[in-house]
Amino acid sequence: MLAPLAHDLATPLAAKGSFLIKPGIGLMVWTLLVFGITMILLAKYAFPPISAALERRQRTIEESLDTAERTRADAEQILTEYRERLREAREQADEIIQRARQTAEAHEHEAKERGQELVSEASQRAQREIEAATKRALDDIRNEVADLTIMATEKVTRKALTPDDQKRLVEEALREMDFSGLASGASSN
Repeated sequence: MLAPLAHDLATPLAAKGSFLIKPGIGLMVWTLLVFGITMILLAKYAFPPISAALERRQRTIEESLDTAERTRADAEQILTEYRERLREAREQADEIIQRARQTAEAHEHEAKERGQELVSEASQRAQREIEAATKRALDDIRNEVADLTIMATEKVTRKALTPDDQKRLVEEALREMDFSGLASGASSN
């Protein structure tokens, strides 16, 4: 209804071509009236939903920014904690490796000492066994020499010797024999 009226008023002025230079009071009133009504309608029906939508959008963006900031802060905190734990884990690993090396060195040293003790004990035992075997061998040789001496004497004299004679002959034969060379030769081996 207003549009045809505004059109009718603007047509004669447009035909003259000077309506822009000399606007008519009626046209200005109607234009201002239509503009005011349009602004009232827009303010009542269009601007509140647009304003509410813009506010919702602004809140959403602010919330997204806040969430992003919290997420970034959380990520930095987690990264810091991760780096700290990684550093602690490396320190613990280095400590474990160091303790393992020290333990291995201690076991190696202990094993060497134990090995040396075993070798020393075996050497001493072997030395005692050699000395005992040498003594037994010398005793056996003495007994054999004594028996041979008695037998040889009995054959030479063709008579049986008394126990005192046997004892005297054995002692003389043993004194004449040098067993010290046999004992020292066996000990030096």
